Amino acid sequence: MPRQRTFEELIAEGDAVPVAGWDFSWFGGRATEERPSWGYARLLSERIGRADAVLDIQTGGGEVLAETVRRSATDAGRPRRLAATESWPPNVELARRALEPLGAVVAKVDDDEPLPFPAGTFDLVVSRHPTVVLWSEIARVLTPGGTYLAQQIGAGTNRELTDFMMGPQPAGQSRNADWAQAQAQAVGLRVVDLREQALRVEFFDVAAVVHFLKKVLWTVPGFTVAGYAEPLARIHAHIQEHGSFVSHAQRLLVEARKPS
Repeated sequence: MPRQRTFEELIAEGDAVPVAGWDFSWFGGRATEERPSWGYARLLSERIGRADAVLDIQTGGGEVLAETVRRSATDAGRPRRLAATESWPPNVELARRALEPLGAVVAKVDDDEPLPFPAGTFDLVVSRHPTVVLWSEIARVLTPGGTYLAQQIGAGTNRELTDFMMGPQPAGQSRNADWAQAQAQAVGLRVVDLREQALRVEFFDVAAVVHFLKKVLWTVPGFTVAGYAEPLARIHAHIQEHGSFVSHAQRLLVEARKPS
């Protein structure tokens, strides 16, 4: 039987894992997250296959867009124009390596900064787990009849983990279906699909918790291993006793169209 690793060893391991990009393969066997029933990658593939000009906002390392473009279209059928934005410099470089071979332009843009594209440029704007949603900018760069498709982080996502680490936190009032409907309508977009789902998340060791909190920064803002040593010790003890720590991610699917 392999030796059980100590709390200190697990903490050091989780702290050492690189956090650039949106590749979550390291979590294999250490954490699981239920997938939304709507299948964002499938929906994205279907729409990219019909699109002429595509923009992916806050693309991360470009992994999702690159894989979807490769699966959804042949060279002859790829969108005429492919662009992406990203704010974090290490991710910008990853995205360029992933997307430039597909003919894409990757722009470094802060999440709350206006999009550097002319009005009416893209017939498809997409985003997976954006930290900020600039609805007016999305509407501006869409062509008449263009579509916005996004899988967003819902209100109260992984609240159990946040509250365990930080103590009870105020419930957020944004990022739910009513909020998305109102925001889209306010900029003249018509919502054609809107769904919410809670997804079971399970952590099997404290190393996975550490890496998750460093990678998904909004879960515990300002997280450091040193600053949260005590709750990390408690969550390690919880996992040792119960076999895992369970939380629930909230996801929101939004599809909206700009009038023709």
